[in-house]
Amino acid sequence: MRHTYAKYLLFSTILLSAVSGTAQPYNYSNKENSPYSRFGIGELRNGVNTSLKGMGSISSAYSNGLNVNTDNPASYASLQLTTYEGAGEGTSATLNSGVDKYKVGMATVSYMDIGIPLGKHAGMALGMKPFSRVFYQMNDTSAIDTFGTGVKSYLGSGALTEGFIGFAGKVKGVSLGFNFGYVFGGIERTSSLEPLDITTNVISSRFYTNTRMGGLYWNAGAMYEHKLSKTLGFRIGGTFTASQELNANRSEYWIGYKYEADTAYKLEGQKGKITLPTKYSIGLMLISTHNWNAGVDYSAASWSQYRNYGLTDSLASSAYKMSGGVEYTPDPEGKKLVSRVTYRLGGYYGTDPVMLRNTQLNYYALTAGMSIPFRKNIARIHTSLEVGSRGTTANGLIRENFVKFGLGFSFNDKWFIKRKYD
Repeated sequence: MRHTYAKYLLFSTILLSAVSGTAQPYNYSNKENSPYSRFGIGELRNGVNTSLKGMGSISSAYSNGLNVNTDNPASYASLQLTTYEGAGEGTSATLNSGVDKYKVGMATVSYMDIGIPLGKHAGMALGMKPFSRVFYQMNDTSAIDTFGTGVKSYLGSGALTEGFIGFAGKVKGVSLGFNFGYVFGGIERTSSLEPLDITTNVISSRFYTNTRMGGLYWNAGAMYEHKLSKTLGFRIGGTFTASQELNANRSEYWIGYKYEADTAYKLEGQKGKITLPTKYSIGLMLISTHNWNAGVDYSAASWSQYRNYGLTDSLASSAYKMSGGVEYTPDPEGKKLVSRVTYRLGGYYGTDPVMLRNTQLNYYALTAGMSIPFRKNIARIHTSLEVGSRGTTANGLIRENFVKFGLGFSFNDKWFIKRKYD
C-alpha cells in the first residue's frame, strides 16, 4: 500500500509539472538577463539530468540502470528498476561589458521523467525537459541619423519545452533507442526607439512580436559495450538528430507615438516554419568494477540550417562541444553514508551558435557533483555545480561569468512484478 501511494504521489507531481509547463513552461526572476538569448530560438538548455551535469554533462555513452539518460535513448535498454526523476536549477552570473558589470540570476524547475524497464533487454522513458529559454533586457544610447540621440531598448522573454516518450532494446551488447517528442512554447520580443530630447518632433516607435511554435521532434541513439578484462570494460555511444521544422504562428505590431500611442501597423496570425539544425554526438566511457567510470564526449550542430520564417539570424555556421568527466563511489554497499555517496568531477568547452561582429562566442566550465543515497540506496539526492564563462569583452561584446547549481532527486521502485505477500 505504501508503495502504491508513493507511485500515485509521484505521478501527480509529474502531471502537475506537465500541466504547468504547458501553460507557462518556466518562471523567471526579475533579475534574470541573458543578452545572447536574443538570437535564434534563445539560449539552448542543457536537458541532461543533474548527476550528469556534475561530470561535464557527458551523455553519449553513459548508461546506468538506476538513472535515466534522456540525451541518448539507447540507455533505456539498461534500466533495472522503474526510476522517477526530477530537478530544479539556478544560475548566478556577472555580466561584464568591459565598462560596466552587473549581477543577474534565476531559479527554475528543470526536468521530470520516468524510466521503466521492459524485461531484461528493453526499456522506455517519458517526461518533459527544457529546450531553450529567452530572457533579455538591454538599452543602448547612441546618435542616430535624422533622429538625434536616442535610446534603443530590447526586451524578450519565453521558453520552449520538450515532452517526449522513448524506447530502446539491446541485443548482444548493442543497444538502439529512439525518442519521439513534441517541442512547444512561445517567444515575445519588443524593440523600441525613443529620443532623449522630447521637445523634438521625432516620433517614438515600438515593434512587438509574439511567436507561438510547436512541432514533432525526434532523435536516435546507439551504444555498444565490451569487456576488456575482468575489471575493465568500455562503452561507445552516439546520437543523431535530423534537421526538423516547428510550425509557427506570429503576430506583429508597430506602434508610433508622440504623446499618445497609435498602432500604425498590425499583422496577426502569420504562419511559418522554424527550421532547427542537424545535431550529432559521440562518446566513450571506461567502466571499472572498482566503482569508477570515466568518459569523454564530442557533439556538434549545423546551425547554417537554421531558419526563422525563411530568414537566418546572427548565428554561426556550426557549433561544437567537448566534455569529459569521472565518477567514483568508494563502497556502494558500505555501512557508512560517505562511502556510498557517488562523487563526480568534469568540465566542458565549446563554441556557441551566436556570432556577432565577426566573433564566434565560446564557453567553458569546470563541474562537480554528488549523489547521496537514502532508504537502502533506492532514493538519491543529486547535486551539481558548474563554474565557468561565456562570451568575451572584445569588439564591444559581453562576457558572462556564471555559477550554475542543480538539485535533483531519483527514486527507484519495481513495477509489474507479482508479489507473493503484501
